Amino acid sequence: MPYEELKLSTLSPVLSWANHSLGSEETKMVKNVASLPFVFKHVALMPDVHLGKGALVGSVIATKEAIIPAAIGVDIGCGIMAIKMPFNGDQLEGKLKKIRLDIEAAIPTGFNENKDVEKSVTNWQNWGDFQDLHRGVQDLQGKAMKQMGSLGGGNHFIEVCLDIENQIWLMLHSGSRNIGNNLAQCHINTAKELAKMAGNKLPDPDLAYFVAGTPEFQAYWHDLQWAQDYARFNREVMMARFQRIVEKHLAGGKATKPLLAVNCHHNYAEKEVHFGEDVYVTRKGAVRATEEDYGIIPGSMGAKSFIVKGKGNHESYCSCSHGAGRLMSRNKAKNVYTLDDLIEQTKGVECRKDSGVLDEIPGAYKPIDEIMKNQSDLVEVVATLKQVVCVKG
Repeated sequence: MPYEELKLSTLSPVLSWANHSLGSEETKMVKNVASLPFVFKHVALMPDVHLGKGALVGSVIATKEAIIPAAIGVDIGCGIMAIKMPFNGDQLEGKLKKIRLDIEAAIPTGFNENKDVEKSVTNWQNWGDFQDLHRGVQDLQGKAMKQMGSLGGGNHFIEVCLDIENQIWLMLHSGSRNIGNNLAQCHINTAKELAKMAGNKLPDPDLAYFVAGTPEFQAYWHDLQWAQDYARFNREVMMARFQRIVEKHLAGGKATKPLLAVNCHHNYAEKEVHFGEDVYVTRKGAVRATEEDYGIIPGSMGAKSFIVKGKGNHESYCSCSHGAGRLMSRNKAKNVYTLDDLIEQTKGVECRKDSGVLDEIPGAYKPIDEIMKNQSDLVEVVATLKQVVCVKG
């Protein structure tokens, strides 16, 4: 059996696909979650599980009558999009640096935003619902429009990859930007205030929750779905620009049709049916993997990434890992590794090789092959990719 039930004295059991024992802080975090009275059946931990805020990154939490906004986190709808292009790797010869510089010029990274709002963004149908979002974000519509089609920072990335058949894939990782972060903070604060007023003795203040059927729950659920849609469309806007850049260099600007497109969230919540019951499923650093689902599991920027197809494993609530998972914190990575290490570990990848991306060095992540081995009952591999261009947020 690829997963094990952890020996914890909690209200709900914890099933883990990580073949390593959890540290004391991680154990405490999962015990806190599994002790909440509204958790359904069990908590599932993915192979890349590591410390988060309130709940572990790499945990799948199904709940019956409540939802925990901090368990979803502040990058609502963060996820990955990938498309397989009708080009092969030989066509990239001598063009990698030009492609990278074009991507950096066309897609804002870090805290930056677009100077102008493009037509596809203006036409996005969900702007009409903006006035129904939390009152704390009502002055942010202009910023949200300018950030639509921007990457953000941290571990967000844009990559040109090759699969083992030498086919070109385009991949990018991003979420709901400043607007998603602000919406999350507004609702997390409300949940914490409600817990204080009710005198709820929570094991961790970040586990403050909303109860189904209350106006606060309804407001959060509405804003959550809106931010998840924003994140998905944000990836589509960037991918369209990215595709045009690659077509300019490889097809003389002629439009092409992708052979496969995948766009999946890995920080989000949805209503789903599991074990015959309607539940709210929170995936914090996990990807849905029903038998119909394609998913994306990236390694670090010097390692392999995988396009997968779900196996619909019910014990994991039809989920799989969202990446390799960090082995060490950003600060620790900066203290342990040097620029020379970064240059060595990203050999053969056209990317920035400066201190600004040192915290994203491949050595700061768990080995992706091990992660994949631990979830062979959750997904099958459809394509194995290796990046040749990487733009970091």
